Amino acid sequence: MNRVSVRILPVLIFLLFHVSKSEDEEVKRSLVGFMDKLAAGNVGRDQSWGWNMSSDPCNDKWIGVSCDTLSKSVKKVVLDELNLTGVLDIGFACKASSLSVLSLHSNNVVGSISEEIGNCKHLTHLYVSGNQISGHLPESLKQLSNLKRFDISNNNFSGEVPDISQISGLITFFAQNNQLTGEVPNLDFSHLLQLNISNNNFSGPIPDVKGRFSADSFSGNPGLCGELVSKPCPPTPPSKRKSNHSSIKRFFIYSGYAVLGLIVVLFVAFKLVSKMKPKDDKEAVETNTSRRSYKTSTTTSNESKIAENKSEYSISSVESGVALSSLVVLTSPTGQGLRFEDLLRAPAELLGKGKHGSLYKVMLDNGVTTLAVKRIKDWSVDSEEFKRRMKRLDQTRHPSVLPSVAFYCSQQEKLLVYEYQPNGSLFRLLHGSQSGQAFGWESRLNVAAIVGEALAFMHEELGEDGIAHGNLKSTNILFNQNMDPCISEYGLMVFQTQDLSFDFQSSKDALDHAAPTYGSFKADIYGFGVILLELLTGKPVHTNGIDLARWVHSVVTEEWTVEVFDKALISQGASEERFLNLLQIALKCINPNPYERPNMNQVAVMISTLKDEEDRSSSHP
Repeated sequence: MNRVSVRILPVLIFLLFHVSKSEDEEVKRSLVGFMDKLAAGNVGRDQSWGWNMSSDPCNDKWIGVSCDTLSKSVKKVVLDELNLTGVLDIGFACKASSLSVLSLHSNNVVGSISEEIGNCKHLTHLYVSGNQISGHLPESLKQLSNLKRFDISNNNFSGEVPDISQISGLITFFAQNNQLTGEVPNLDFSHLLQLNISNNNFSGPIPDVKGRFSADSFSGNPGLCGELVSKPCPPTPPSKRKSNHSSIKRFFIYSGYAVLGLIVVLFVAFKLVSKMKPKDDKEAVETNTSRRSYKTSTTTSNESKIAENKSEYSISSVESGVALSSLVVLTSPTGQGLRFEDLLRAPAELLGKGKHGSLYKVMLDNGVTTLAVKRIKDWSVDSEEFKRRMKRLDQTRHPSVLPSVAFYCSQQEKLLVYEYQPNGSLFRLLHGSQSGQAFGWESRLNVAAIVGEALAFMHEELGEDGIAHGNLKSTNILFNQNMDPCISEYGLMVFQTQDLSFDFQSSKDALDHAAPTYGSFKADIYGFGVILLELLTGKPVHTNGIDLARWVHSVVTEEWTVEVFDKALISQGASEERFLNLLQIALKCINPNPYERPNMNQVAVMISTLKDEEDRSSSHP
């Protein structure tokens, strides 16, 4: 029996290797077909180009191709300004399922974008500007949920733009100088950073663009109207179709009223029944609850020492004073059905304690669901203001800002519940055991761009509410299962000038005399600038009593700027020019005078431009 197993084992290994190899061959064959159609025989391709079946796109460095260093899968195809005059066959390119960037800027490519674009599930950047591509944009564009930048300008596209409003992360939409028709594309204008649809054939009213874009973004479309282009829109005549829609709408409205009325009646009945319960029962429940709940900071010193030495325990053994009925569950799907007693009974692990509270990892349903619970202490905001902030934050969602699942609030204690993020923080990635060695320049720039864009969005949406992050630092930038960064604990802290790490007295004085909300947002920008310095230097904010921002200023002043950058980045051969560009942005953010710091939208655009340059050039040999 053993001899048979030994004989079979090499065969199995061969079969597994063969299957793996054949899948790679299929992707390679598709990419070669993509280039054969694109080049159309008019571009002289020698062996150095690659793009043939006898070489490998990653190991042999095909021109314009960048690969993931770990998985050896194709991530970027950048073929700008190569005088390509063939036909675009997007289906071939999308066989590379991990493709995130496709750029064909400034060629003379013809063809169209087919429905197969929907197979590029991981595509984040699509640049095909400056070609002769025509036809309608496919409906499958809406399937590109990860798309961030979309540039089809200076082509011959026609027809209406499909509804891509559900692509929540889209921040650039360039479609100028085409022949597109219909209404202005349905986009999330509050999230968009760059927009240009000028010189097309769009018609109808210009929607509310949240004051983010000027008339230049819409010029050259004679059929457009609205306040932005100083052209009043004609009244819309009623139609039979609209009448039918109105009837259906009225039916749902009245049905909604009926359901709402029934809910109100049931709620009143429930409250009346609740009040009829004996007072003794209520007191018994409250007494029983307090025995199971979080212990307060009055826990004895012996109990504290025991808690610190235990890695896993029930939350109820750590904090107290929480009423069972006061947990407010928000709109996150993770929190649906969550009860406070579930948190109390679940095993929990103390992850850390800081200036503003403690953080616990809580495992529910035998480890199926993992949550993070933040206990906030020494916070001057009263309960009503806290509730207002939490509910307003729940209404303001961004894919790169970690939302609260639920919260509890009393005069003595405030608790926040989040989804647990398994891959740790930016601080750990930069300064942990690996010390950023596996964290390259492109990854760091990507983190800067994502966090900057998310922070700009939150500042824009919550500016009037006066809700800034208040405690922005690398420990509050977390990574999810896909290693995508997200901002945690947004809006939990109220900014105080003594929280500034780079304590220029002039900066403190200026912020002390500024409006509180103004100081909060400017402090966020300062905190973001310090995060940029951590990304560039690989150094923590404080090392042996040395402040990072002060140290960078001193080195730059003495004109030893190159000494600032992380040696791990320099050894990778990345562009020092782009290091300098990002450093300039960081220095603007940590300007001692808060009034001279740019706003986050300006910062996000600067970093976005820098990242675009990196994406376009990184694939060229």
